[in-house]
Amino acid sequence: MFKKILIANRGEIACRVIKTAHRMGIRTVAVFSDADRDALHVEMADEAVHIGPPPAAQSYLVIDAILEACRKTSAEAVHPGYGFLSERAAFPRALAAAGIAFIGPNAAAISAMGDKIESKRRAAEAGVSTVPGYLGEIATAKDAVSIAGEIGYPVIIKASAGGGGKGMRIATGPREVEEGFALARSEAASSFGDDRLFIEKFILDPRHVEVQVLGDKHGNVIHLGERECSIQRRNQKVVEEAPSPLLDDRTRRAMGEQAVRLARAVGYDSAGTVEFVAGQDRSFYFLEMNTRLQVEHPVTELVTGIDLVEQMIRVAAGEKLKLRQADVRLTGWAVESRIYAEDPYRNFLPSVGRLTRYRPPPEGPCRGGGSVRIDTGVAEGGEISIYYDPMIAKLVTHAPTREAAIELQATALDAFYIDGIQHNIPFLAALMQHPRWRAGRLSTAFIGEEYAGGFRPRPPSREEVETLAAVAAVIDHLSNQRRRAITQQMPGERVRFAERRVVTIAASTYRLEVKGGDGTYKVRFVEGSTSGPPLEVVSDWWPGEPVWKGRVGGREVAVQVRSLLNGCDLAYRGIRAPVRVFTEREAELSALMPEKVEADTSKLLLCPMPGLVKSLAVTEGQQVKTGDPLAVVEAMKMENILRAERDGIVKVIRAKPGDSLAVDAVILEFA
Repeated sequence: MFKKILIANRGEIACRVIKTAHRMGIRTVAVFSDADRDALHVEMADEAVHIGPPPAAQSYLVIDAILEACRKTSAEAVHPGYGFLSERAAFPRALAAAGIAFIGPNAAAISAMGDKIESKRRAAEAGVSTVPGYLGEIATAKDAVSIAGEIGYPVIIKASAGGGGKGMRIATGPREVEEGFALARSEAASSFGDDRLFIEKFILDPRHVEVQVLGDKHGNVIHLGERECSIQRRNQKVVEEAPSPLLDDRTRRAMGEQAVRLARAVGYDSAGTVEFVAGQDRSFYFLEMNTRLQVEHPVTELVTGIDLVEQMIRVAAGEKLKLRQADVRLTGWAVESRIYAEDPYRNFLPSVGRLTRYRPPPEGPCRGGGSVRIDTGVAEGGEISIYYDPMIAKLVTHAPTREAAIELQATALDAFYIDGIQHNIPFLAALMQHPRWRAGRLSTAFIGEEYAGGFRPRPPSREEVETLAAVAAVIDHLSNQRRRAITQQMPGERVRFAERRVVTIAASTYRLEVKGGDGTYKVRFVEGSTSGPPLEVVSDWWPGEPVWKGRVGGREVAVQVRSLLNGCDLAYRGIRAPVRVFTEREAELSALMPEKVEADTSKLLLCPMPGLVKSLAVTEGQQVKTGDPLAVVEAMKMENILRAERDGIVKVIRAKPGDSLAVDAVILEFA
């Protein structure tokens, strides 16, 4: 077994590999760019080596820099994580030439399967079902339009060396093919150093199901069941689960057998994933093979009890698999949410900045069954950089049933507290309550169909509003009790606090009476002259804690709390609302206060996220129509086209290509 390994990656996957290596008694080496000098993976590793400036093309993608780090530290093996160099056949070849082991598949398998065009040829030869498409390289946008027309719309343009949704565009007509081809090629070049593209038929209403395979260097290959990754946005997976709610035992067995057959055909000898696009009728077609560890591997680990990173390390060290196919058992259900630095209220555009608060829920077994796992590469005070993928963490829950795993995920999301940047937890929390998701009626078009106009918070139910009203009233009651207990107060008649409170939330007003203390309260809703039965609220929460945890009417509740004048800002189940708590007299006076009107920005094109202006498509005085492209802004390795929302004339352009803009910076003004 290796004594020391180097992780040629960053962020949460580097931290994930370090954890397993340390458990196995293996020393670890981290590499870092200037942007990651204070990153968590650098702190966790036994040693760390600087490899260059922030852009990945000048640091994490430089093979010579990784080799030099191995020489400096005498690392015997390298784990590539995912992304960066993980699917570059040149990397394991260079390591082998230097006498360093690669913790991943052999270079020949990477060449055969890591290249999306070649992988489809090899899959067809192995008798695996494949999606119709054009498997040759495409030179120009004009060629792409011609090929797409022959295949038939809709089509999907993909980077041959791609993955993770980068270098990928769906097109429903010639104009979209032209635009998508240019953007996909640019993204592919910057993300993978390889701008080759191919086109295939886009299957309507598809589901994304993938099979985890594991092979060794002695010819043994098994599969570890499937994952469903149909909840996607811009072809980027957002929520994954294992097993799939679509498959029955017969389809699961057939899909697994095809995956193993393909892995055997290319002599696969590590952890890898065979991805399929599946129809609602359980028909399935080979999509691609990822010759690396997948982002979503934790759900497979939780339902099988198998540490995939450990298996990769043991295989790379020459050990035989101790597992046989008959040993693999799927137990319970696991759900994973990817927590991204992006603004769901602005069409999920990237967000960068400092994590002023980062308080994930506790990991480990949960009361009532199930468990919570968090894979992350950040800590409070850390910086979310513009240079890398916007993932903050992966939140994974495991429980005996799918329903229980989803419920546990929902509660854990409620307790995941992040401030300083925008993030997608509100969207994920709302998604966990969506009836279609809960029913397992999924497709890769789910987000586009259910949130066609962009994400907006769902309207809260009466029960949810009353829960938040009760929590806010109890917080206010506890605050009053603390003020009563302040020592050395001025003498005189003791201040008496009214028991009745007026709570305003989500355009609703409630009158409540709160009694009790020491963690147990009775909250009674008053309507007119009548009062309902008291609601018991139990919590040991104390002011200053970011998450209120307790029971409301016997239900376990986690609510994020942020202070406001005369109340608090509460977040729960995808709902975030300011909740004001007044005495009855204060409520009368508050109703007389004028409302603040927001500034009119309708004639401005604002930068929707911090990013780099790649190009401008208009000039001053130019007339534009709704939908015309105005500018391209790059952030988090993705290029975003900003389009005109209405007809107009460009009055003034305030930015130029190459400018780095903050969120809401003015790019141009309309007349």
